[in-house]
Amino acid sequence: MRTSRRRTTLLTAAASAALLAAGALTTGTAPASAAPTGLVGWATQNGGTTGGSGNPVTVTSASALTSAVGSSSAAVIRVSGTISCSGMLRVRSNKTILGNPGATISGCGFNINGDRNVIIRNLTFRNWNDDAINVQESATNIWIDHNSFTNGNDGAVDIKRGSDFITVSWNRVYDHDKSMLLGHSDSNGSQDTGHLRVTYHHNWFDESTQRHPRVRFGNPVHVFNNYYDSNGGYGVASTENAGVLVEGNYFENVDDPYHLGEGDSGPGTLVARNNHFVNSGSGQAGGSVRAIPYSYSLDAASSVKSIVTGGAGAGRIQV
Repeated sequence: MRTSRRRTTLLTAAASAALLAAGALTTGTAPASAAPTGLVGWATQNGGTTGGSGNPVTVTSASALTSAVGSSSAAVIRVSGTISCSGMLRVRSNKTILGNPGATISGCGFNINGDRNVIIRNLTFRNWNDDAINVQESATNIWIDHNSFTNGNDGAVDIKRGSDFITVSWNRVYDHDKSMLLGHSDSNGSQDTGHLRVTYHHNWFDESTQRHPRVRFGNPVHVFNNYYDSNGGYGVASTENAGVLVEGNYFENVDDPYHLGEGDSGPGTLVARNNHFVNSGSGQAGGSVRAIPYSYSLDAASSVKSIVTGGAGAGRIQV
């Protein structure tokens, strides 16, 4: 695991004053000054992912949240209560967005569009009308960790258009269809090839239907130590020359754990090793995948169900 010192830029005085005046933001008493622990995978590369910095601010309304995440300044933003909103809120670079206990984003999602160094943790997203989290246009160094996603319109976490160096960890997706798309179109290879490097680990795909993830072009994409439970469509799909390592996962009641190609998309490659199957199909693998460049610890696949159900989702960590 790589760590690095955070930037020390604070929210601009004007932005802070506006939010305080709105009564929807409060300032913390101590600055956040070190990268959070627990980050592994692709988001540790390319200089690492440290998120925001400065005195934490707390938001309790859609307007305050929109202003805080859209600021050009580095920030640590705490979300309190249930915030109801619609559409997609633009999240700019150098942000850490943390949910206080029970924090919920209802009706809208976050759009990270070409920005970098963003951390999103400990939030429940529900009933979003587009995507819950959309990462696109060469956004880099993103960590999406310990969130819960349920009953949304489209993707829970979609990553596309040349984005890179991303870790998606310890999230729970339930009562939802399209979970995690990686690469949005078969025709976007010129932008995506050589990018879309993402790590998915210790996520709980809890009776969600498909795309856990569905991958185009990215190589290597690392899918390890996730728990798949009763997924009605499929687990992992490797398509359009992607290379996916599916390692140490626990599949229970999943007829189609992983396969090559999906819909009109041609096949990628997929290497499967050390997975655990309970009342599940055997999966389809083939070809080779590029080497994983970072260090990580692999839990025994037979223990992943208990580990993940005991720790994944919002409300399972102190932030």
